[in-house]
Amino acid sequence: MDDITLEEMRTALRGLVIGPQDSAYTAARTIYNAMIDRRPAAVVRCADAADVMGAVDFVRDHGLEIAVRGGGHSGPGLCMVDGGVTVDLSPMRWVRVDPKSRTAQVGGGALLGDLDHAGHAFGLATPAGIQSTTGVGGLTLGGGHGHLTRRFGLTIDNLLAADVVLADGSFVTASEEEHPDLFWALRGGGGNFGAVTSFTFRLHPVDIVVLGITLWPVDRTREVLRWYRDFLPQASEDLTGFFAALVVPPSQPFPGEIHGRKMCGVVYCWTGDPERGPDMLASVDAPSGPAFHLTAPMPYPAVQSMFDDLLAPGLQWYWRGAFFDRISDEAVDVHADFAEALPTGLSTMHLYPIDGAAHHVEPDDTAWAYRDATWSGVIAGIDPDPANAETIKEWSVAYSDALRPHSMGAAYVNFMGSGEGQDRVRATYRDHYDRLAQVKRTYDPDNFFHANQNVSPAAT
Repeated sequence: MDDITLEEMRTALRGLVIGPQDSAYTAARTIYNAMIDRRPAAVVRCADAADVMGAVDFVRDHGLEIAVRGGGHSGPGLCMVDGGVTVDLSPMRWVRVDPKSRTAQVGGGALLGDLDHAGHAFGLATPAGIQSTTGVGGLTLGGGHGHLTRRFGLTIDNLLAADVVLADGSFVTASEEEHPDLFWALRGGGGNFGAVTSFTFRLHPVDIVVLGITLWPVDRTREVLRWYRDFLPQASEDLTGFFAALVVPPSQPFPGEIHGRKMCGVVYCWTGDPERGPDMLASVDAPSGPAFHLTAPMPYPAVQSMFDDLLAPGLQWYWRGAFFDRISDEAVDVHADFAEALPTGLSTMHLYPIDGAAHHVEPDDTAWAYRDATWSGVIAGIDPDPANAETIKEWSVAYSDALRPHSMGAAYVNFMGSGEGQDRVRATYRDHYDRLAQVKRTYDPDNFFHANQNVSPAAT
């Protein structure tokens, strides 16, 4: 983009347009994953939906490439495109809660912490992730799971409507009543169909929850994981717990004697009666002799933000994911071997339960194609030092490759890394892919929005 075109864009739009020569450019192109180093021709910080419409028109009419940034957490950095334009929704960071209808309208640039904070004032929340710095938009469009999923479903199961700027610059609202085909596709189909400027969610009574953390030495991974795979699916839907392999961070609430040690364990969230929480969590250390066991009632936003400082922006990340309908003994062995080989102090593996209420939705009701999965796994190689980037990548890829024969053959789209290929995208959507491609043809026939885990438009 030459200087004249850049100035034309500044004149056409209300929000700040940042080019490579501007002092704010380095910060504007920096995202959560420091492994990503892309140089867009411009970053447009859109002030409102009208600005997004204008930006889409400008980018399209000038034959440029476009990417859309919500919270900037995209692992493969799909919110930045070299030489193109990033439409940055971060100024649209707002939440409006209606406590009477138990709904929230959320701006396209809002973070989970914004939604959690606004809802908590009324004792309300919706299932969405486990870290408050994650963007609402990207998480939702991929499906969304977290601490409340077993009780209230996926994030998309609680989506009531979305305002979308389409590739032709027009603005539509998608819901069950308006553009239902687009609404179906948005619920799990990623950022393929437009720039979503706001979401409307159903909220649920969630106020004080009970956190539980139980850890065992890593050499007990086989025993603990076999117990967990049997225990959690039959537990109350008010109890969610994700299994993890980790290195214990040198911080509270962990005692000094386990700092820096490789461990396996489960992080629980009890959403039922808080007074029953300690009793419900008293039995979760059934494999005897845990190295650490904690239960504590706390506000839901505190649970959502407990990992924020540990996993701050600016780290090197490389991740891979997989769906599982069961955790076989062979998969347990793979997890145990790679847990002992954790390459850095922040690298980890999580198995998130996606059963319970998520299984109450019919398989074809949304674009999310794995209603029969029980866990969504993510392998994340993480380190602050760029010199370790190849090490964490090699561990993540080797771990993923070893697990693949024991998985369902695909992954949660938000856990897919870079370079996994189009076959992997197709596998993620199963036989929903062709229907998504038809919707894509209707709303984005030229594949204008392709900086994503892409679904190509169906042939005419």
